[in-house]
Amino acid sequence: MSAFELDGRIERDSELVKKLDLCQLRLQNDSRWPWLVMVPERNGMSEIFDLSPSDQALLSAEINRVAAAFKQATGATKINVGALGNIVRQLHVHVIARFKGDPNWPGPIWGFGQATPYEQPQKQNLIKKLVEALS
Repeated sequence: MSAFELDGRIERDSELVKKLDLCQLRLQNDSRWPWLVMVPERNGMSEIFDLSPSDQALLSAEINRVAAAFKQATGATKINVGALGNIVRQLHVHVIARFKGDPNWPGPIWGFGQATPYEQPQKQNLIKKLVEALS
């Protein structure tokens, strides 16, 4: 089995928060919305149905765990979960905290404006809250 290779665009645009049993949990570097990316560490996967049935079940459990912890850590109005991949084909799942009145609320975040990178203290504080909520 070859070592897992993360798509370079995901690696460039996010920071590793924690490795779960199946997924890398990563924070997208866009402070407009707290935004996580979960990447199953399986090479060659582009769709959820490409995963084995046991990995599909594990992915679902990890998404639920992360989404609940993220809502707790951020106090979000709504947690959006989506597996898109029109640009980055490697299987990844977006978990996004939305707040009434955030940029482009209630519209979608995709293609809206330019990313605003986190200030380091803000990013570290969010990561700390999320890791605590996952514990």
